[in-house]
Amino acid sequence: MASLKEVKSRILSVTSTQQITKAMKMVAAARLRKAQDNIIQMRPYAQKLLEILHNVSAGNDGDVQNLYADSRNPDKVLLVVITSDKGLCGPFNSNVFKATLQLISEKYKEVQAAGNLTIMPIGKRSLDFFKKRKLQVVEDYAMLFTSMNFTSVREAAEYAMSHFVEGDFDRVHLVYNEFKNVATQILRTEQFLPVEAVETESQEVSATDYIYEPSKTEIVEDLIPKSLKIQFYKALLESNAAEHGARMTAMDKATENAGELLKELKLTYNRTRQAAITKEILEIVAGAEALSSS
Repeated sequence: MASLKEVKSRILSVTSTQQITKAMKMVAAARLRKAQDNIIQMRPYAQKLLEILHNVSAGNDGDVQNLYADSRNPDKVLLVVITSDKGLCGPFNSNVFKATLQLISEKYKEVQAAGNLTIMPIGKRSLDFFKKRKLQVVEDYAMLFTSMNFTSVREAAEYAMSHFVEGDFDRVHLVYNEFKNVATQILRTEQFLPVEAVETESQEVSATDYIYEPSKTEIVEDLIPKSLKIQFYKALLESNAAEHGARMTAMDKATENAGELLKELKLTYNRTRQAAITKEILEIVAGAEALSSS
């Protein structure tokens, strides 16, 4: 049985840890509120822009060339893997890594063997993970979350888009966690480029009639890149909100576990203390009996 000093030391240690997890939960909750507001405001805009893009694309008779819809054999692939900069957020990062490795194993094993698979890690955890595995990595945009804004995210999106148009990449995927609520994150693996045609059950999309000003070509050429950059930015906002939700949940669970451990340690402490007192009493009684018999 552990000594009283050892048990007391563990109680102090667990109490200190519980205070830290409580504080981290509160910080995550405050950051989540802001991140959640950002993604909730972004979703309607991104969705509407995507709908307009699909409507315009459906009405395109081939007179406007879409450089971002050029479907080619995926000989060179870019995977944009979005994680967090820090840990202590449960399986948030590990789920993304598992999905990425599964995607590579199922679809792009030959591309990786040929040395034509490139990773764009966003988040320090993602950068560290893929550098350790000696994969080809684009490091320039790994720390976007330190000062995330549309300008810096746009540069990362433009990198993927420009290299796709130039033929350096034949396909671009996004792997990230989508925010649903505090306790739930949905893992997403989406094809970013080439832009895929959306199938609809009704004819409403193709029936939409637009008046183009100044011209259809200029509108489409401006709309498609803007829509892609917004979708890229939305993925980062989703991941950011999901991260804080995951960390809040993980810290809440850690605080509960610390509380349960404290109950067990205090019970052990009381039992150990009681046993020590009983032993001292027995020693005193034994000594008194020895003196009286002499």
